[in-house]
Parts: sequence; C-alpha cells; structure tokens
Amino acid sequence: MKKLAFIVMTLVSTGAFANDFYYAEYASPDAEYGEPETVVMATPVNAVRDNYVGIRLHKNERIAYGFDMRDGSDTTLKDDGVGFGAYVGNRLTDFLKLEFETIYTGIDDEQRDIDFDYDIWANMVNMYLFQTYGGAVEPYAGLGLGFSTIWSDVGGRVPHATDTTFDLSYSIMVGVNFALNNRVDLNLGFKYIKYGDADHKTSSGTYATTDIDATEFYLGAAYKFGLK
Repeated sequence: MKKLAFIVMTLVSTGAFANDFYYAEYASPDAEYGEPETVVMATPVNAVRDNYVGIRLHKNERIAYGFDMRDGSDTTLKDDGVGFGAYVGNRLTDFLKLEFETIYTGIDDEQRDIDFDYDIWANMVNMYLFQTYGGAVEPYAGLGLGFSTIWSDVGGRVPHATDTTFDLSYSIMVGVNFALNNRVDLNLGFKYIKYGDADHKTSSGTYATTDIDATEFYLGAAYKFGLK
C-alpha cells in the first residue's frame, strides 16, 4: 500500500513539474518576477487542402446526335446513356476553382436503317465560381472549354464511313458541393455540353456531319490534399 501511494505521488509530482515546465516555455516574455505569468497557447494550424482529384458519373438525358446529309435529308438520334469522367483541380481563391476534366461517353444504335456507333473522349478545362456556407455546403456555377475526339462508324442505307474528328467543346454547369469531412467532397450537378461535330467522308468528300450535344446530370466524389 505504501508503494502504491509513493507511485501515485511520484506521478502527480512529475505531471505538475512537466506542467510548470510547459507554462514556463510559453510564458509571456514581458512577465516580471513575482507576477502571474501569461500563457500563450499555440493556435492549431489546419493543413491547407486546396488541391483535389475525383471521379464523376454522368447520366446523359437524351443525348442528341443530329445526322445531317448533304442531300438535305437528316435524322436525329436521341438516347439516354452514361458517361464516366475524372478530374483534378485547385481552389485558386475563396470563390474561384480551376480544374481539368476528362470524359468518355458514346452510343451504338440504329435508326431509319442507319447504323450509328459513336465514341467520344472530351478533355475540358473548367472554371467555377462558388460560395461556401457553413464550411460544408458550396453552390457553384461554371464554364468549360476544351476539345473532343469523336470516333464514328456509320453505315447501312448510307455510304459506310469510319472517321475520327477532333473538334472544339464547351459546357455550362451548375451544382452543389458537399464536404463530407475535411478530406472527401460529394458533388452533384447539371451540365449542358456541346461535344462537337463529326464529319463523315467517302473518297468523294464529306457527305454528312453529326452534331452532338447533351444535357447531363452528374454525381462525383473528390479527395482533397495539400502540397508543401
């Protein structure tokens, strides 16, 4: 019992000595002998996580492929589909973000005895204006500009053509970002995107073009990190 009491007293004394040492280390330099010491506590510094990477799932609502022939006939192929994207970005200021996004989508369908097969890979630079509320909810609006590569294979009652087109793309976005914690964000949004125009050619030249655009809902998740 005496040993236990001695151990307890030793631990208490050691803690008190360490506590006095701690306060002495952080005492105000202006404190004079005999006066109460002012303790200056260190302010916690949170890691700055202005960079982020993420993935998105796009739900195409009636993505439109407007197939226009030089002879004046045309058809528009509309279908629901999905797209997949990945992105990396940076919070430049408290209200401005800049990000690079890459997206894949496509369709394989038939209409009016024409077989359509399109694969689209879009690479966009997006800029967002946002406002943070409560440190967790962040509505935003944004614009995107970039280029799309469109692989097309069209055949059937029209001349068969397999072409690859590189064209300008642009998009307009609105959405809300939710901070689940200080590392992970959830992203919900709506986007209009013009993927571009695909050319369909034969040996005699271009006989048709396809105008491709879509309205999309998307869901994404991002991981935030900092760089030293």
